[in-house]
Amino acid sequence: MSTAAVLRRPKTGTSSDIAIDCNVNKIFYGNFLAVRDSAVPIEKGKITGFIGPSGCGKSTVLRSLNRMNDLIPGFRLEGKVDFLGQDIYAKGIDPVVVRRYIGMVFQQPNPFSMSIFDNVAFGLRLNRFKGDVEEKVEHALRRAALWDEVKDKLKASGLSLSGGQQQRLCIARAVATEPTVLLMDEPCSALDPIATRRIEELMLELKKDYTIALVTHNMQQARRVADVTAFFSVDISKGGRTGFLVEIGDTNNIFDAPETELTKQYIRGEFS
Repeated sequence: MSTAAVLRRPKTGTSSDIAIDCNVNKIFYGNFLAVRDSAVPIEKGKITGFIGPSGCGKSTVLRSLNRMNDLIPGFRLEGKVDFLGQDIYAKGIDPVVVRRYIGMVFQQPNPFSMSIFDNVAFGLRLNRFKGDVEEKVEHALRRAALWDEVKDKLKASGLSLSGGQQQRLCIARAVATEPTVLLMDEPCSALDPIATRRIEELMLELKKDYTIALVTHNMQQARRVADVTAFFSVDISKGGRTGFLVEIGDTNNIFDAPETELTKQYIRGEFS
């Protein structure tokens, strides 16, 4: 069976509500234990927010969901990450194909040094898309709420756009290949409040068609956009810094009625 066939899209009427079932026992970088004991189900059609102090493993877990951590020397995951019931770390699975179905938007806007059009078309060409590229590019830019701002300058460099526009361009590039899941690693951290609000509004619109997992340092942002929130913290009991999942649940419950004292302390701002 080919890799592409293994990593299939969800079928209409699929009974499971989980797009990615992430069960991390341990994540290592060389001998360093970065994350332990973190089971994070990513529910279909929802935004799952990852919150917690710096160094708690939020981004490490997020990047494990589409094998971006494979690019870091010494990375090793003990556990299982199932995408639509299939282990993305199974032998023979191509990480590039994984990222075709599980797209990613990074902390810093990172448009390529090419035209706005070519930025969005890049993934389509990489995946040897045979259809109407111009139609796909326009559709992706509309999905990213950017079309009206750039439709008359598609040949201009993507680097000529403002920071907020660049991030929306990166979102357009990510959705052009029609992934099932979209991972966002602090997508607003480099943006001003107005651009941040645009991205938040865009996330709420995109969740109608995509499952989203979001890492954010901004608790207010998680409360505004996330349906489910996962709180991570750091274990320093053995002299290192190992992240772990403390609690996951409905966002309102996490913020208004957390189950653990550690979550309560973090929500109250007693540590960051």
